[in-house]
Amino acid sequence: MKLIYTLLVLTILLLIWSAIKPFEYFTWFLEVLPAIIGILVLAFTFESFRFTNLIYALVFVHCAILIIGGHYTYAEVPLFDWIQDTFNQTRNNYDKVGHFAQGFVPAMIARELLLRKEVVLKNNWLNFIVVSIALAISAAYEFIEWGVSLSTGEGGDSFLGTQGYIWDTQSDMLYATIGAVIALVVLSKIHNKQLKAIKN
Repeated sequence: MKLIYTLLVLTILLLIWSAIKPFEYFTWFLEVLPAIIGILVLAFTFESFRFTNLIYALVFVHCAILIIGGHYTYAEVPLFDWIQDTFNQTRNNYDKVGHFAQGFVPAMIARELLLRKEVVLKNNWLNFIVVSIALAISAAYEFIEWGVSLSTGEGGDSFLGTQGYIWDTQSDMLYATIGAVIALVVLSKIHNKQLKAIKN
């Protein structure tokens, strides 16, 4: 419980910092909205379905990425400007960190839900279904970005964040897929231990 409350306080502090003179308030709102919705969902379902500590830690990291991106916009995060200049990259690639997390974190959330709700009874199908869910979430988010950009015109350009890269949408979904696969490879054993502890 202490870990969860600590992460919640840190997230709220990050949100407050992020809301102070962001690059653009409309973009800030669009970028931090998924984090706020996620926090509210977890808060309202906390008593009926409490996730493992691993999931809450991952959600915090994902929220932090979204909140920082909201403050600066994904194309203007200072550290990644420095990386762009230092390594002669053609663009600020902070958005790829965000889309990697967009696969990495939802994959583990989906894994926990599928296992604890006993939706998937055969483990050999589990990884395929989890990666498919993560990719579906990524594709749905691209639809949202596209819709916002069409409906708001230039106001949605910072939210879309393509930076002139014509394959941005496809690469975003690729990064999310890679994130989901790496999450399963790296964290499944740790996750299983925490799930076992819940049952005991």
